[in-house]
Amino acid sequence: MTLPDTVYRAYAHSAAQWPDHAFLYVMPETAGIYGIEAGEIHYRPFLERIDALKARYAQAGYGHGHRAGLLLENRPAFFLHWFALNALGVSVVPINAELRAAELEYLVGHSEICVAIALPSHQQALRAAAQAAGRQLAVIGPDDAPPAALQPAPLAARPVDSASECALLYTSGTTGRPKGCILPNEYFLHAGRWYAAAGGLAHLRPGAERMLTPLPLVHMNAMATSSMAMVVSGGCLIPIDRFHPRSWWDTVRESRATIVHYLGVMPAILMKAEPSPRDTEHQVRFGFGAGIDRTLHEPFERRFGFPLLEAWAMTETGSGAVIIANHEPRHIGTSCFGKEEPEVLVRIVNDAGQPAAVDENGELLVRHGGDNPRFGFFAGYLKDEAATREAWEGGWFHTGDIVRRNAQGYLHFVDRKKNVIRRSGENIAAVEVESVLLQHPAVKAAAVAAVPDPVRGDEVLACVVCAEPPAPGQAQSLARDIVAWSLTQLAYYKVPGYVAFVDALPLTATNKIQRGELKKLAPTLPGTALCVDTCAMKKRQEVTP
Repeated sequence: MTLPDTVYRAYAHSAAQWPDHAFLYVMPETAGIYGIEAGEIHYRPFLERIDALKARYAQAGYGHGHRAGLLLENRPAFFLHWFALNALGVSVVPINAELRAAELEYLVGHSEICVAIALPSHQQALRAAAQAAGRQLAVIGPDDAPPAALQPAPLAARPVDSASECALLYTSGTTGRPKGCILPNEYFLHAGRWYAAAGGLAHLRPGAERMLTPLPLVHMNAMATSSMAMVVSGGCLIPIDRFHPRSWWDTVRESRATIVHYLGVMPAILMKAEPSPRDTEHQVRFGFGAGIDRTLHEPFERRFGFPLLEAWAMTETGSGAVIIANHEPRHIGTSCFGKEEPEVLVRIVNDAGQPAAVDENGELLVRHGGDNPRFGFFAGYLKDEAATREAWEGGWFHTGDIVRRNAQGYLHFVDRKKNVIRRSGENIAAVEVESVLLQHPAVKAAAVAAVPDPVRGDEVLACVVCAEPPAPGQAQSLARDIVAWSLTQLAYYKVPGYVAFVDALPLTATNKIQRGELKKLAPTLPGTALCVDTCAMKKRQEVTP
């Protein structure tokens, strides 16, 4: 039997096998927040809606090689438009609703989307971004009729298959603007098939699982791993708008979730709640995620009664090189994320480029086994062949993550990529934040680094050199002005939670920021006279039409 070779065909295949099973469940709480209908959405009826929308897009002239932006949050409409467009060979570009002017302008211009399906509250911002980027862009709502395509489909003569671009996901780079990862259908299909076959503590029961995820569909975890696992196995996905600590366990119980996906910050918050006799009243079999505080891992499992399976992957690797601690022993409390399976090849190299010794820290290099080392990985960075070649130097993908392997072969995570701040699961590129801060009239120079945060992992600290240093008593108001302006340009989580006014930045002889020195300096600044705490200003910003 020939396996489906596109996301749409995979969904249609499952709809034929499990027509009356639920594919999506919209929680009442989520429905209330989004203003949509609550309840289950079943495979076959949803396919009929997908096919009807597909026909409308085809009639409007959309086809293979076009790109469409999706700013639809975690709503069923995201899947409806994604699958309909995928059937025609149109790649989708998920757009984070938190993005602001500078970020949207870059994304619209770089991705060259020709149409954006967006919530009404965000449509004007997209039109303004397109104008600023000098791009023609049709912007419609999720229920609007597709407008005529602005240009013919570039690849109309080619068949849509596993190699066709399915999505373009942006990931924060360490040395510049976010990079667009080209993800073919193969990437998504392998993610689902890998998960369905992972086994061990992550065993999926065909047609029986209900997976709850608070993670955004603009990230590969929810869009590829979670969504495709349920599509391939005939399960039900329960996407909520975001993580709500106070109502989390009610959501878990009411949704009848059997699997939950998490970020490391979530267990830390949940463990702060008072213990309850209802802590184990749920149907969860396991949690899948990364980054849990090692001191909380065992206490969490003991209190709530299910294992948290730590995993490693990147947007670039997808499931082509995913590693997960889904077999015992899991070495709980040691930052262990398991051993690689035979189809994943791993090298760990030290600073000299030589194989790291047992328990020696080194950079993680990965590739898929077999004839195609890039199977399941991204196809490359859009418009950046040099970065793609560099990432694959020597035939191995260079992750930039530091790990170590113990004598028993288990891998342990040590540190994250240089210059990337990881706040509540979001990767934030220091350079991107710095480029925006430098546009503020009061800022002469700026450098951004991470400082520890007990809840979010990292918080963003900005060292700012002003053209005119603030006089005593002015630092507070100036810092708040810089942050308020930044909130109009960047997603709230990227904006500095601390602004430290300094006389000079640590620079190299060639005037580049000394990141190592900055990393040492940053944690010493909060609490000092010229370091202003602006964390309270970092709240989700409501967008008005």
